[in-house]
Amino acid sequence: MTAVRIPPVATEVVAIRPGSPLTGSVGVDGSKNAALPLLAAAAAMHRPVHVGNVPRNTDVETMLSLLQQAGWHTARPVSGPHTVVILPSDKIQLGPDLDTAARIRASYYLVAALLGACGRARLPWPGGCRIGERGMEQHFMVYERFGDRVTVDDHGYLVEAAAAQTGTAVSIMLPFRSRGASIAALLRAVVAGRPLRLGQPNLSPEVLSIVEALEVAGWECRVSESVLTLAPPPAAPTGTITWRVPGDKVEAGTLACAVAATGGDARICGVRGDDVAPLVAALRSLGVPARTDGDVLAVQAWDSHPADKPLRAIASLSPGGLDADFEPPLMAFALTRPGTHLFADTINPGRHGNLLPQLARLGAEIHEVSPTECRFTGPQQLAGAGVEATDIRTGSALLIAGLTARGVTTLGGLEQLRRGHADLPTKLHTLGADICEVTP
Repeated sequence: MTAVRIPPVATEVVAIRPGSPLTGSVGVDGSKNAALPLLAAAAAMHRPVHVGNVPRNTDVETMLSLLQQAGWHTARPVSGPHTVVILPSDKIQLGPDLDTAARIRASYYLVAALLGACGRARLPWPGGCRIGERGMEQHFMVYERFGDRVTVDDHGYLVEAAAAQTGTAVSIMLPFRSRGASIAALLRAVVAGRPLRLGQPNLSPEVLSIVEALEVAGWECRVSESVLTLAPPPAAPTGTITWRVPGDKVEAGTLACAVAATGGDARICGVRGDDVAPLVAALRSLGVPARTDGDVLAVQAWDSHPADKPLRAIASLSPGGLDADFEPPLMAFALTRPGTHLFADTINPGRHGNLLPQLARLGAEIHEVSPTECRFTGPQQLAGAGVEATDIRTGSALLIAGLTARGVTTLGGLEQLRRGHADLPTKLHTLGADICEVTP
């Protein structure tokens, strides 16, 4: 099967079939999940900000469109297509287009910037992947702790800023380690110019990217597992800020699982070792040699051996826990390994409802213990069929499954896959996957 590149507007499905083990070297894009809050943080700075390594997936382009609609100046310089320049404006609108904002979940990151620019933020209920209810209650609690007023209706929510109280510290204890609420608290403190003490913070790489960015901008940050503190700069800083989006740990994990599933040997470049440590541990527990060296994740699945025990992949918000976004690609790989494996994701309660029926189309036999927990015994031989990327991670997991299924697997719903990955099939093809994009 010869790989053919067709413009995205004409592409409708990806065709995959098993082939040689994946080998070689490939780089990952910048992280979508880190880029979205960093772009929103840049809008809150009231200073020019240059953000490097920004991916070109659909969700990021939607966020840039929202910033432009609200009045910020954004541009990708010709000399650096993966750099985004965000300039402050004195003509901020009351808010972006609500229909556009409803396409992505990350629209809620814009609240702080809008409050700082015009005192109110009107946004729709967040969209994005349909993987279960992920409420806004903790976000609203954060804003109320700053004295803001929150009202909701069937269409969305309105946040109205409290009177300025610069200098007064705000203390917040999160009921659980919400990534979105942790970032909301950091950005709201920046706009208010107030010290923050945040209990039980989320310490994912995406949150720590915001912390590092604020330190570059002059804020003093201290981080522990129990408390995150933030203090304003002693004097109002000026000048241009330069940030960089970290490599996409989820794309790296997906590629690593694809290499492992095909018994390959490859280097995945551009990702921080700490960001993929739980994924590396999971691969090793399944008998696959994997390691990180600097910004390289190396997988040597040709030298794999049967695992000593089955995999328990339990998504967790705890520091060092398994990111829920690693669970789908690990599940697709674990179908090829011996043992009875357990997978659970209570963070995104609707994700299994998307993924498991699609894997069943390929012949996977998976027992649902509950709506958020499942187990299966491998190895299982899958058979090619037509499947659908009903959300980003389901799409990436199905690409992995297609690499091991007999015959041809066709994957539709590419608009979902492209929301998180600009061109994941091409990266797989670079490693030797028998994969191409076609128009039916």
